[in-house]
Amino acid sequence: MQEPTPSPSLQAAKSEVERKTLEQRDQMGELERIRHSCAHILATAVLRIWPDALLDIGPPTAEGFYYDFDLQHRFTPEDFPRIEEEMRKVIKENQVFQKTVQTRDEARAYFESKGQKFKVERLGDIPEGEAISFFQNGEFVDLCAGPHVMRTGNVKPGAIKILKVASAYFRGNEKNPQLQRLYGTAFKNKEELEAWLKMQEEARKRDHRRIGAEMGLFAMDADYVGPGLPLWLPKGTVLVEELERLAKETEFQAGYVRVKTPHLAKEKMYRTSGHLPYYAESMFPPMEMLEEDERARRDDLMEKRADLLRLDEGLSNAIGANTSGLTREQIRQDVQRLETEISLLGGRYYLKAMNCPHHHRIFAAEPRSYRDLPLRLAEYGTCYRYEQSGELFGLMRVRSMNMNDAHLYCTAEQFADEFRAVNEMYLKYFKIFGLDRYQMRFSTHDPARLGQKFVNEPELWKKTEDMVRQVLVESGINFVEVANEAAFYGPKIDVQVWSAIGREFTIATNQVDFAVPARFGLTYRDRDNTEKTPLCIHRAPLGTHERFIGFLIEHYAGNFPLWLAPEQVRVLTLNDEPALVDYARSIVSELRNQFVRVEGDLGPNPVKAKIADAESAKVHTMLVVGQRDLEAGAVSVRLHGKGNIGAKPRQEVVADILASIRERRS
Repeated sequence: MQEPTPSPSLQAAKSEVERKTLEQRDQMGELERIRHSCAHILATAVLRIWPDALLDIGPPTAEGFYYDFDLQHRFTPEDFPRIEEEMRKVIKENQVFQKTVQTRDEARAYFESKGQKFKVERLGDIPEGEAISFFQNGEFVDLCAGPHVMRTGNVKPGAIKILKVASAYFRGNEKNPQLQRLYGTAFKNKEELEAWLKMQEEARKRDHRRIGAEMGLFAMDADYVGPGLPLWLPKGTVLVEELERLAKETEFQAGYVRVKTPHLAKEKMYRTSGHLPYYAESMFPPMEMLEEDERARRDDLMEKRADLLRLDEGLSNAIGANTSGLTREQIRQDVQRLETEISLLGGRYYLKAMNCPHHHRIFAAEPRSYRDLPLRLAEYGTCYRYEQSGELFGLMRVRSMNMNDAHLYCTAEQFADEFRAVNEMYLKYFKIFGLDRYQMRFSTHDPARLGQKFVNEPELWKKTEDMVRQVLVESGINFVEVANEAAFYGPKIDVQVWSAIGREFTIATNQVDFAVPARFGLTYRDRDNTEKTPLCIHRAPLGTHERFIGFLIEHYAGNFPLWLAPEQVRVLTLNDEPALVDYARSIVSELRNQFVRVEGDLGPNPVKAKIADAESAKVHTMLVVGQRDLEAGAVSVRLHGKGNIGAKPRQEVVADILASIRERRS
């Protein structure tokens, strides 16, 4: 399964947004146009201050805009006020955004005359047949398809802000020159900007990396373990196991069966699935492990390949007679065939980057009948993705991840019910975690990119997209439709949620696959005794442990509900009198026997200090016991962040704790 498409964020400093189609540009709203215009205003200001700057691109993003520059001066936060002031001058000048169209040759000549080498290369991104358009505001001219606001004066001078500078490789490729990316944001008015900045400040307080370190949830050890490979500490492992327990219980009730698969597989499997070669950059390099007979076969094939390459070179240089009778085209085809055969020998293994091919092989392991469908295979599978170093970010972007994965094999007639049930599972999880605001992002294909980015099956694309759309509409689910972002094998839904402070996260995905099962020859025997290929639904409602727990840390600010809290209960004594300590220990023992995560602070320290320690550790429930509680068979209850609830009978409190955990109360 492909991971969800992340919403563009300020953290993605080494990547760039995909160029919008003309249709997508026509759909840009007012705020997006303001931000796009601000990117041009930013470039205008930078060129006024540093005229030698080379320009790359400056698109709008979900949180603002950026522009990539190449210049000797290194931007620092101390430059930001100066740049903002120059931007406000450009806004005050009320410059018109004027569009012109040139031929490709004219555009290339213009940018070559200006020495703007990155702009020259960007001309190649514009499809043949699409107009080469420029937008000019004042003295600044940029290669751009728009759209923009009418004038720079349409941007409110008090509603813009430069946010940060980061390194950014040209085209997001670490092999290319490293540029400087200035991030900014803009809003319709000053009040909206101030509200957003306030939310960002709260987000910094809730940063999952800071809270994770303070609470001892996870660690990163780049020196010994490696970048992007999180280590789950005991308290963080509690979160992992509680989420797995939730998923396993929910999936068992929904008729799923659990499977386990290895962490690596032969290259042949990923070539069959289609992930190779197209997904190779996101996979760890292969491991060579040839058996003796395979090594001999490989050497033989390599020798034949070398002979053909020498023959091809001789023909290209007109050296010697061609005694093979092969044309150069036939030689190239034979070389390609040999290279494919070499790659399929089985000596190359890849770390598992996705679970779906393994699950397809489990489906293929036994004969299947229509009576076996739907078949729902579930696994918390560990996957490995070679994310670029600049894109690694805490738990949100890692190289090792545990995915709440499942693959549902069904008939076309069963598809709607299965897809609807998956969506209902999402809604159940939203309720458990108190997520009131969410949106399904329905990603479809671009017909112009069939056979390139998407499987070349136009009729199946239309059929499955219509089926997904119908289920979403009939279910009354809030969704938006986005073109050109589907998985290569079918349409998908990325699930976007908003945290308690209004930050947007993409946490899960739900995908339809009409192509890969056929590549693996997956079939079932239907009622009419014919062999048919099942549809496959890829789904991961809880995404990966890493991304989802990162989200939950920020959503709850580390103040997890009782069922999820690493330390659920702490029993505190007013003093260390033996009778009181024995009473407290009996409470700890009773709760531990019910698998409650409980600790005791039974020493001589003042109870105020004990409470402060428990609050600092974000212990959900504190049970304070004194002489009166001992005599009455009671406890005094305190809740983290809420203070004293009062004294209650011991058994009543224990029963309420157990019920709250069992019911997963939020």
